Amino acid sequence: MQGIKYDTDKRDFTLLPWDSVEQIVQVLEFGAQKYSRDNWRYVEDAKHRYTKAALRHMIAYTKGEVDDPESGMPHLAHLGCCLLFLMELDK
Repeated sequence: MQGIKYDTDKRDFTLLPWDSVEQIVQVLEFGAQKYSRDNWRYVEDAKHRYTKAALRHMIAYTKGEVDDPESGMPHLAHLGCCLLFLMELDK
């Protein structure tokens, strides 16, 4: 006997690179400790400010700086975090 599972059309979250996702979560934890949990949702002019932050992290990374000096975490994790915020704000 073979079981049946109707999951062909479901999202495949196993495609996510979990180590990189974990780095973004670490950035989120850093931000939650520095400010407060979900503070990013209430920042005035958030789209513009998180776009500027994303560009700062991308430029620093492009210039060869791997880790953010304040958090010690990768600029790309900060960039990923900013992009997720922008995606949420754009809903």
